[in-house]
Amino acid sequence: MHFIPAAARGPFLMLAATGAYVVNDTLMKLATAGLPPYEVLFLRGLVALAWGIPMLLLLGYRREMPLMFEPRVLTRNLFELFAILSYVVALANMPIADVVALGQITPLLILLGASILFRERIGGVRMALISLGFAGALLVAQPTMEGISVYAVLALANAVFSAARDVAGRRVAGHVPGMIVAISAVIVVLVGAGVAHVLVEEWVTPDPRHLALLAGAGLFLIFGHFFIFMAYRVGPTGVVAPFYYSFTVWAVISGLLVFAELPNMLALAGSALVVASGLAIVMLDERRRRLTIVA
Repeated sequence: MHFIPAAARGPFLMLAATGAYVVNDTLMKLATAGLPPYEVLFLRGLVALAWGIPMLLLLGYRREMPLMFEPRVLTRNLFELFAILSYVVALANMPIADVVALGQITPLLILLGASILFRERIGGVRMALISLGFAGALLVAQPTMEGISVYAVLALANAVFSAARDVAGRRVAGHVPGMIVAISAVIVVLVGAGVAHVLVEEWVTPDPRHLALLAGAGLFLIFGHFFIFMAYRVGPTGVVAPFYYSFTVWAVISGLLVFAELPNMLALAGSALVVASGLAIVMLDERRRRLTIVA
């Protein structure tokens, strides 16, 4: 990644992470037509593991594999498990726009956590730009706030656990490879989804179409886990976190290309705000970095 300016590496990885997660979510949404959600999570985990273990071996991480069960890695990925279990139930019972909108508090929670735990300074200008991105994300999601109930609490829980996951990821030691953390997350979610499926669902035999969709979802899931972990490893939280809002932009693109859902003018305006705020944050950080070097 040396060809990418230092200030842009974290945001670039976050853009890649949110894009990979949206491809994964799109394929999963298609697969849930006929399969229970926790079964989909479980099968996706099996496929992701089938992709991931050979990747680890090809990358030469055989000796590092025990690090998947290192306490800080497991703590980070237990938060991932709680987040995805909350997200799936909320998504099944609420309008998707409402779930997405409630999830947009994640970057703000991450910044709050980084400020408290790591003493990272955010600054007034950056907070204003982050607020602009938040407003843009709401314009894209356009929540109706119908069906406010326990499911809305679960959608908020997803945002809280996602923020806790990324803050906890900052505490993972630097010698732990990002791909090790990603495969560990796959294993933890696989086990948790399997338990949840046995407890609350009936098994439905998947057909070849379901398996093909889940094969693609599992591959992009690994990349999503890897990119989001590495984004916070290589970039300051205050610069990286706002690019989580790009999730809504990728979701609009997915809706247009896969589900033929044409975004309205508000959604397009919101996407523009998300992009503008993100670019402004990168430019601000690059300017500060250059001034620091000169000084």
